[in-house]
Amino acid sequence: MGGGGNMSNPTTKIELKKNPLQRMPTSKPPFTIGDIKKAIPPHCFKRSLIHSFYYVARDLSLVFAFYYIASTYFHLLPSPYSYLAWITYWIVQGCVFTGIWMISHECGHQAFSDYPWVDDTVGFILHSSILVPYFSLKYSHGRHHAHNNSLDGDQIYVPKIKAELQWFYKYSNNPLVRMLLLVTALTLGTFLYWTINFTGKNYGRFACHFDPYAPIYNDRERFWIYISDAGLIATTYVLYCIAMAQGIAWLVCIYGMPLLFHNVFFVMVTFLNHNHLSVPHYDSSEWDWLRGALATVDRDYGMLNMILHNFADTHVLHHLFSTIPHYHAVEATKAVKPLLGEYYQFDGTPIYKALWRELRECIYVEKDEGSHDNGVFWFKNKL
Repeated sequence: MGGGGNMSNPTTKIELKKNPLQRMPTSKPPFTIGDIKKAIPPHCFKRSLIHSFYYVARDLSLVFAFYYIASTYFHLLPSPYSYLAWITYWIVQGCVFTGIWMISHECGHQAFSDYPWVDDTVGFILHSSILVPYFSLKYSHGRHHAHNNSLDGDQIYVPKIKAELQWFYKYSNNPLVRMLLLVTALTLGTFLYWTINFTGKNYGRFACHFDPYAPIYNDRERFWIYISDAGLIATTYVLYCIAMAQGIAWLVCIYGMPLLFHNVFFVMVTFLNHNHLSVPHYDSSEWDWLRGALATVDRDYGMLNMILHNFADTHVLHHLFSTIPHYHAVEATKAVKPLLGEYYQFDGTPIYKALWRELRECIYVEKDEGSHDNGVFWFKNKL
């Protein structure tokens, strides 16, 4: 699982030699969002309905191809090869599910086409098919983009300051507990975020993405949360009918386990884009949109970059211009890097090493002792 290759990521060999943990600047950039936009070829902002639907067709074709192979041939394999085949299927199909999530996510940003109703229809169908509440995510994720790395306004992966840590955190940074936390986060993190807003913004009361009256949403959005819930209920009913016809074990093997691995990939990718020692967090006295948008990290997943639609290796650009479709994102990233300079963060550390390191090092955020940047916070791990 990737890490360090140059296959489709927009970095150069010179940049890979840079210390990836070197902190990015926190001063106001010497460029504006307008300057960045001018550096990007104009065609990168154009969305093609045909081009976007090609990727939908490609991903769905892969899903059905892998399903056909698994359901037709795996039972013919002798043990232990059949078990290895199923595990491979779960992982590979989970990757493709994550690619489908990426396309649906682009729909929520209107990066799929020039027609909002097309984007919302495609995103709603695709997200519902993998049990993701489309409109719930569209609205909360939009607020994440509007307040990235703001300790007061961000919606996801909001770190705690040291004074907020509960007593059990002092036991969290040893290898055994860290491994348990890692497994729990990768397998249940998405479910916990949807249901109890785990790692999300503190609203001072219970917040659930399935609740139309949750503090996450405003009055204009509540109807669409009902629609999201209806999509999930419809999908659940279809799955129930399939389980009754084919058996629960069949459904778990064909759909349930790939969905679990999709959640693993989703949490891993988003966690690594937003947790890194080199990027700051800001309180309301210091935060502004441009510096917040720049405070994310591109990662290299090797061959998986293509399956993930370059979501992880062009994430900085995505926070700057979320309506650029993924098939232009690599070119646009190459165009802006010279202008961004030290404000562009890339880490080519192999993914398995980076995941363990970030889980170990990014425990809470705190101001540097004696710092004059009173509103700037950095990840620390000394408990």
